[in-house]
Parts: sequence; structure tokens; C-alpha cells
Amino acid sequence: MTIRVLIVDDHSVVRQGLQMFLALDPEIDVVGEAKNGVEAIRLARQDKPDVVLMDLLMPEVDGVTATEKIRQELPDTEIIALTSVLEDKTIFDAIRVGATGYLLKDTESDKLCEAIKAAAAGQVQLSPAVAARLVREVRAPDSPETLTAREREVLLALTRGLSNSEIAEVLFITEKTVKTHVSNILAKLNLPSRTQAALYALKTGLIELDEINLSH
Repeated sequence: MTIRVLIVDDHSVVRQGLQMFLALDPEIDVVGEAKNGVEAIRLARQDKPDVVLMDLLMPEVDGVTATEKIRQELPDTEIIALTSVLEDKTIFDAIRVGATGYLLKDTESDKLCEAIKAAAAGQVQLSPAVAARLVREVRAPDSPETLTAREREVLLALTRGLSNSEIAEVLFITEKTVKTHVSNILAKLNLPSRTQAALYALKTGLIELDEINLSH
């Protein structure tokens, strides 16, 4: 089954470049392109992509606002923030409102495809250095509901960078059950994404930074 991708960027040359790279991978199908956040929200509603590549700095509606809206309406759609500057504050804002991860615009095409496939598989991708920075930026929920023992196991596994299928294999449950557990975790913690849940686990000491084996 192919991964359906929506490309969002206000520069046509960037959209064309991404489209060209992604067209070479038979597992990826670009279902649409948007030049601003307004179009991104409309096309996401219309096409329900698996993954959105979201530029952050755009006219009319920016990528952070569009990310928040899409995640609220389409929780099964994963969003990867595209940025040209790693230190840009907007990357923290994008993660805060529900982006799964981020990519620099000069990312190699094979790394781009890997990141899209990882996001579609439910895999959190953050380097420990970036995770450490994000943990400082993230605010833990005030009074989260208590997680069950199984939910804690799933949370720890996704924080370690395991995909849905890998978590299912380790815990001897189905991939569908993993997705249900993740949905329950996000609801209980009142968080918009797996990445936020992983950062919550780090911030609250459920898992130590040196225990994670995440890459980007």
C-alpha cells in the first residue's frame, strides 16, 4: 500500500523538487500540492493524506496554524515540518501543535523518503540533542489521566523510536491495538502527537534521554 503525501510550500520550485524526488519511490504517492496554509487545510480535508510535508513560513496562513488545524481534524494524518533553519523558533511551535518531526529543506532525497515512511509507520524521529532542547520547551499537561500498565509500555516503546509494527511485535499485540493504545495515550495526556507524548515521557522521567535510540 502506497503512502499518500501532500506537499505544502509557497515556493513552486521547492514543490516541484519534492515532487520529483518522491515520484522516484514506488511506495510514495503525491496526492496534492498546496502553496499556503489555507490550501493545505482544504486539500488535507479533501484527500486525507497519510503524511503532509509542511513548510512553516508561508503567506495567508502559516505552517504552524495549518498543522494545528489539520491535526485537530485529521488525527491519523502525520505532519512533518519543513524548515530552512534548524534554530527557527517556529519548529518548536510546530512540534507543540502536533507535527511529528521536522526536516531541513536541503535533506537528501533518500532521507526524505525514509522520514515519510517512518512517520507513516508511527515512528517518532528525534535526535537526542534535539529531544533535549524540545523537552525544555514542552509543557507537561497539568493533570493527565493515569495511564494503564500497557499504555505505559506502548509509550516507552514509541519514545524509543519503535514503529507501530515493531511495538506490536514486541508486545505480542496487533498493529491496530497499538494504534488504539496510542490514541488513548494522547487523549489521556491531552497531547496532539506521538512526538509530544515521547517528550512528555522524557520530561516526566518515565524514560531517560540516554535510553532513547532515535535518529533523524
